Amino acid sequence: MAEIGRQREWLAPWRELQQRLEDLVTLAELAEQEEDPAAAAEAERELVALQGKFNELETSSLLSGEHDDHHAIISINAGAGGTEACDWVDMLARMYLRWAERHGYQSEVIDRTAGESAGSKSLTAVITGPSAYGYLRAERGVHRLVRISPFDAQKRRHTTFASVDVIPEVEAADRVEIAPEEIKVETYRSTGAGGQHVNKTDSAVRITHLATGIVAQCQNERSQHNNRTNAMRVLMGRLLERRRAEQQQKMAEIRGEQPPIEWARQIRSYFLHPYKMVKDHRTEFETANAEAVLDGGLDDLIGAFLQWDASNGKAA
Repeated sequence: MAEIGRQREWLAPWRELQQRLEDLVTLAELAEQEEDPAAAAEAERELVALQGKFNELETSSLLSGEHDDHHAIISINAGAGGTEACDWVDMLARMYLRWAERHGYQSEVIDRTAGESAGSKSLTAVITGPSAYGYLRAERGVHRLVRISPFDAQKRRHTTFASVDVIPEVEAADRVEIAPEEIKVETYRSTGAGGQHVNKTDSAVRITHLATGIVAQCQNERSQHNNRTNAMRVLMGRLLERRRAEQQQKMAEIRGEQPPIEWARQIRSYFLHPYKMVKDHRTEFETANAEAVLDGGLDDLIGAFLQWDASNGKAA
């Protein structure tokens, strides 16, 4: 039933587009027959709108990965650079949360470690919406920021790095079986902003998968039980992603390929000084409207990545 629902959800906008296109043809023929400038102008506006909708649907049709239809768990970690790097983490987090808001997706920050004076050392959020993982997997990698630092009294230019990891939220059909003896659960005092409950009890939870060393933690909820549930969601997603990566590596070895070390690759640069530009180093797509990108305008970058990824897959 879930699969039927997903197929219906995928087909509905295509059928709507088909109906609007048929209506547009009728309107255009009517405008031509009656030589009606107003109808012709309306037809032109509708054509532009339909072209934009078609491009959007064409991008969504590239989501063919095994878990592309899942929700996403996104984790951002500061690189070297102290306060500047921590601020970059918050800028990236805002960018993804604004992107989610624009698409009508729900977002929830489930873990955050604050920087010493500003920003965040690390942040984890769940983005809930159709194919959130399929789109946001384009963001996995190292992101570079070049700007005049607001934290530098001498107003010098700084280069800052942050790493972004995106994993699918595990659904029942994909659930990874984890026995209690395979994990270590630790509780500790939250490091949030404080309040009547936070920072006063050991409500934060850290779970370590002993066999792989993978760690997931959550401290944003007041309840230890809720923090443990969220940490398990992240742990299962990371184990699922590890399994997928191992399968890909095995296939690459069979084909004689040398798989790239993805975590060390710089995928995108954001320049705010001396000029403004965002450039994706995988697809070579670039835009001068850096402010719009940092405000959540990621669709063109994500679309270029999905087309590039599909082309690479076909070539392989």
